[in-house]
Amino acid sequence: MNPDLATVDTMSIAESVLFWVCAIMAVAGALGLILSRKAVHSALWTALTMINLAIMYVANSAPFLGMVQVVVYTGAVMMLFLFVLMVVGVDSSDSLIETLKGQRITGLILGVALVAVLVASVGGALSQAGSVGLSGANSVDGGNVQGVARLVFTDYLVAFEITSALLITAALGAMVLAHRERWKALLTQPERSRLRFRSPGHPGTRPNPGVYARHNAVDTPALLPDGSPSMDSIPAPLVARADARPVDHADVEQVHELSDVRQIEGGESR
Repeated sequence: MNPDLATVDTMSIAESVLFWVCAIMAVAGALGLILSRKAVHSALWTALTMINLAIMYVANSAPFLGMVQVVVYTGAVMMLFLFVLMVVGVDSSDSLIETLKGQRITGLILGVALVAVLVASVGGALSQAGSVGLSGANSVDGGNVQGVARLVFTDYLVAFEITSALLITAALGAMVLAHRERWKALLTQPERSRLRFRSPGHPGTRPNPGVYARHNAVDTPALLPDGSPSMDSIPAPLVARADARPVDHADVEQVHELSDVRQIEGGESR
């Protein structure tokens, strides 16, 4: 068997495996983008699709496009959308509300038009005879980067500028969709404090273990200024394991005596 033919067969098998793996993952990411109920999950699925597309670019002798796909789209644009969604937040119920009238119908029409353009472009490329291949196309301008630069700034200059405008529109659209109308004014600090003390829960910080106590340990309940123990100061796991120490009544009596003495001294000073 010719070793060159064996090498070609091995490379073709490896390319086929790489294509099908990346293609399946890219399609799965696209379906996850559409079917996810949360915007953050949709952004992560989109990042998966872009990474697999970058791998396919590199495998097809287009390393510049692969690196641009990772650095610009996955690393910059997609992560920017993800950070905005994580900071601002979009609820699943908000995504069901059309902030722009007719956006679903417009999106459906544009999606069908995009599919038609892609099918026509791929069909025309496959039916075209006399293709020179990637190596021949790259050798015309001296490399992949030079060839991409020539096409971008000559034949596809208008398409490149339109794509840039679409990216800016996508960023503005993400801001519009993530924006929430504030129906109520923000509470001031005094209003928050009053609301906290009027709530049924504990209004302030709980007493630390060992306050007004000699043991000063987490398993010893705190003694309040009136001498009564505060079981809220003991952590719940210690209470559940019955590891809390009993109250030292001598300490309680001492607190009562000290408080009585201070009251008497205060009355005499007046």
